[in-house]
Amino acid sequence: MHPKHLKIEDFSYDLPQEKIAYHPVNPRDSSQILIYNKGNISRNTYRNISQYLDEECVLVFNDTKVIKSRIFFQKDTGANIEIFCLEPYDETSNYEEHFQQTDYVLWKCLVGKAGKWKEKKLTKKIVINDKEVLLYAEIVEKLEDAFVIKLSWNPANISFGEIIEVAGNTPLPPYIKRKATSEDENRYQTIYSEFDGSVAAPTAGLHFTQNILNDLKEKKIPTLFTTLHVGAGTFKPVKSETMEDHHMHFEWMNLTTEFLTALKNQLDKKIISVGTTSMRTLESIYWMGNKIINQPEISFEDLKVTQWEPYENSENHPPKEAIEALLLWMKNRNLPHLLIETGIIIAPGYSFKIVKGLISNFHQPKSTLLLLVAALIGENWKQVYEYALENNFRFLSYGDGSLLLP
Repeated sequence: MHPKHLKIEDFSYDLPQEKIAYHPVNPRDSSQILIYNKGNISRNTYRNISQYLDEECVLVFNDTKVIKSRIFFQKDTGANIEIFCLEPYDETSNYEEHFQQTDYVLWKCLVGKAGKWKEKKLTKKIVINDKEVLLYAEIVEKLEDAFVIKLSWNPANISFGEIIEVAGNTPLPPYIKRKATSEDENRYQTIYSEFDGSVAAPTAGLHFTQNILNDLKEKKIPTLFTTLHVGAGTFKPVKSETMEDHHMHFEWMNLTTEFLTALKNQLDKKIISVGTTSMRTLESIYWMGNKIINQPEISFEDLKVTQWEPYENSENHPPKEAIEALLLWMKNRNLPHLLIETGIIIAPGYSFKIVKGLISNFHQPKSTLLLLVAALIGENWKQVYEYALENNFRFLSYGDGSLLLP
């Protein structure tokens, strides 16, 4: 069956409120982990995850960093207007350059209580390095699903990265119905986060500590790091009856030639993605390279992976050839890294090209992330989730997780 015809109702389960984790556990690696290995289920803690891995495994992590993307402006009336910064509106070749900009930026944003925003400019006073800074917000354009907002500030010589770090709040998921605290600034961030850009954490990585990474190194298990900036669309519910009418969100990847070369050299091993975002990245890499082999002169715009492309009939090539083709395409265009979107949807019926296993938290019912899990382990996703519910595992972003080895 083509995934377009999947009924989302078939990927539902009863998730009681008390199973949702509203706070993280301490320490990070004391979270429970469910081990699904070729149909057998057991449990342990993340601190011991290396026991289930060997040197034939390669772990791929997403090193994106969550930005404090929720900025509240208070009007003279006392009403709050929330601006949720989703992604830069003007493209550059380097995503991180947007955080180095001074004077002003243009961002695609969601606006809370937009109907109460009557002023031309909203103003917020903040303090950076003991100096008062005035932050301004203006609506530039109304999009179909968001706004283009101009954020400017005075003095103008401060970077946007400094501005949002002080002015913004940690963007907890919508189902964590509480205000973000100072604890969240640290815990809703992986210990290896490096590149600013996400508005949601790659939550599978939240359990990893330096002790775990040291264990992996001792066992000679390679660890690779790449970047996908997680968008708010990761929480987008599937409201259509079948997947054909659901529009998958796009997210930005930043792929370096160094990472692609390292990945190519490890393809004979068991590639395990740490999180669904790493999985989307890895599988998108294959499909971009495959398109280049089939269309050597493909344009940048046509290179990005759209929702249903992997399911359409085309000539498929070995993963190593696909990655080599992508590397050559980048070399011919003098691109040391490639900043590009992916809209891939991984659902039952998908044929995995690179990923052989997944480390992931437990996802919401009727979500595209649950479809991804079902694509990897089939109908056994029900058995896994039933076990987790019956054995007091904690669910969603701050919850426990699983190691899935089909």
